[in-house]
Amino acid sequence: MNKFTGGPEILQAHLITGRTIKLRNVRPDDAEFIVALRTNEKKGRFISATSQDISEQKAWIDNYLRSEGQAYFIITDLNDKPFGTVRLYDRQGDSFCWGSWVINEEAPSHYAIESALLVYAYALKLGFERAHFEVRKGNVSVIKFHERFGAVRASETEQDIFYSLPKENILNSLKKFKKYLPEEVRFERK
Repeated sequence: MNKFTGGPEILQAHLITGRTIKLRNVRPDDAEFIVALRTNEKKGRFISATSQDISEQKAWIDNYLRSEGQAYFIITDLNDKPFGTVRLYDRQGDSFCWGSWVINEEAPSHYAIESALLVYAYALKLGFERAHFEVRKGNVSVIKFHERFGAVRASETEQDIFYSLPKENILNSLKKFKKYLPEEVRFERK
């Protein structure tokens, strides 16, 4: 709980272990992987631009590791081979935002569902009651993905659709897609 507002806080976690993947806290030696992933022409179309300078990415990671209020993960298989990234940030009361969700072409298709479920399981463990996020309008597959999870369109701009996802819909998705999770998700803080 946040000592000033009584609401939940986004905390960095060392490791979140699912059925076939892990979310591992980002490290400076992940910079090259992140830059390659985020600057990939196909994968980078619907995310904010990233510099190709690996030293800039390392500096960003160093700052992140000393920061509070966000959790940035590398999505790996159980042997720690990296396949993507995902981040929790922008706490607004009992709601968290998640994004920076990019998974490379080599990843098995179920990694998207499992990584989303792990994000939601972690957010619930932290005490969050809802999620908010935006998706670029042209990113049709991600729009469909979130709407299958029960995300509700809150507003839109010319470029983006803004979503909210209440706890009830998060819990329904965790139940609906439970085959993608182990009996118990393991959370490890340092």
